[in-house]
Amino acid sequence: MEKLDLTTPHFTNENIAKLAELFPNCVTEKKNDKGEIELAIDFDALRQEFSDTIVEGQQERYQLNWPGKREALVTANTPISKTLRPCRDESVDFDNTKNIFIEGDNLDALKLLQETYLNKIKMIYIDPPL
Repeated sequence: MEKLDLTTPHFTNENIAKLAELFPNCVTEKKNDKGEIELAIDFDALRQEFSDTIVEGQQERYQLNWPGKREALVTANTPISKTLRPCRDESVDFDNTKNIFIEGDNLDALKLLQETYLNKIKMIYIDPPL
C-alpha cells in the first residue's frame, strides 16, 4: 500500500523558484526560524525590474555598489529598437561557421541576444574598452 503525503505543497518555495527563473537577480538568501539558509525574494530588486525610474529601497544589506548603479539598472531594463546585422566582409567563413562576432555596445548586444538566442549560447566574451 502506498503511503500518502498528508502535507500540502509549499507554495512560497514554488513561487520563489518560478520568480528565480524569470528574475534571478531578485533572489537572495535568508536564515529561517531554524537557522537554515533558504531562498527569498529581494522585493526592492523585484520592484526595480518593473519600474522605468529609480526605486529607492529601505532595507540595508551587504551588496556591491558603485556610483550610477541604480541608473544602470534602469538603463538595462529600457527597451531598444536596434537590430544585429552580419558583416560578411569582415567575417571568416561566414556561411559555414557556428560562431558569431558582434561589434558594438555591450548592453545593446546582450539585450538583442536575450530573446533570439535564449538557451542557445555557450559562451560570451566581452572585451572591455581600452
